[in-house]
Amino acid sequence: MKNKCLKLYCLTLLLLLTIPVRGQLLYQITGNGALDKSFIFATNNLTDITFLDSIPGVFAAFGHSNKVITEFVMLDYEATNALRTTALLPDSVRLKDFFSENEWQQMDEALRLTLGMGWEKLVAMKPQYITEMYRNELFRKWAGYDESRSVLHFFENVASQQNMPVYGLDDIGEALYMMFDREPLYFQAQELLKITQTPEREVSQEKAIRNLYKQGRLLDIVYLISSPDNHTTVSYSDYKVFCARNKEWAKRLGPYLRDGKAFICINAIYLGGDDGLLAELRKEGYRVKKYRVQAH
Repeated sequence: MKNKCLKLYCLTLLLLLTIPVRGQLLYQITGNGALDKSFIFATNNLTDITFLDSIPGVFAAFGHSNKVITEFVMLDYEATNALRTTALLPDSVRLKDFFSENEWQQMDEALRLTLGMGWEKLVAMKPQYITEMYRNELFRKWAGYDESRSVLHFFENVASQQNMPVYGLDDIGEALYMMFDREPLYFQAQELLKITQTPEREVSQEKAIRNLYKQGRLLDIVYLISSPDNHTTVSYSDYKVFCARNKEWAKRLGPYLRDGKAFICINAIYLGGDDGLLAELRKEGYRVKKYRVQAH
């Protein structure tokens, strides 16, 4: 009898150890003079919107809110036009000068294979713009990325359809700077070369982030990105920029949080860790806790 009980105990323990620990993606924010509660929800670009059905309380939290806050808003014609203009190289710069002839030819083949076009159509663009195009197409082909069904922009799109105000933490100028001008062109060129040489590494990293996201493991996402072993285009140097950005965002959220009823949608890569946005909000004096659906 004792042996049977011991075997049952060991089996139960083994099962518990092999079940993924479910973390948290939805947090409630109160305190520091806030008139009402707000929410912050972690998003992920590779995760399909059907996943939202598995997150307790997320739709109720959105329904409680009267505004959506996201990283930046780029919906109108002027913003789209600014994007295209900022993505262009200065006339004085030749992209080809950043690479050897062999690298140039190899990249042309890689770009044609993935994007369906080579240097003849891309040579006037900043390397970071090409990298983003290349990454997105890789994710579409090898990781099931569908922008129209991504969790990343779901709630801001719904808010726009419902005439609910949507605000960006960065203005268009800051957002474009972060995308295309934060790194020197030489460094951007090396990143582009790296991703065309090892695309499978980029896809593997994003799939790993998606898996951690679905388990709500925000801190492990930070560890993955900031690890010395991470040689993708989103690595430790980017993480340090995220940390500085989080400090500024925590301050900019102040007016929205004081008013309350804000639903904040931010990519999960920004939220976890000692320098993540959740921690920065706590440093600002807010009470940030995991949102739990109240039982009735």
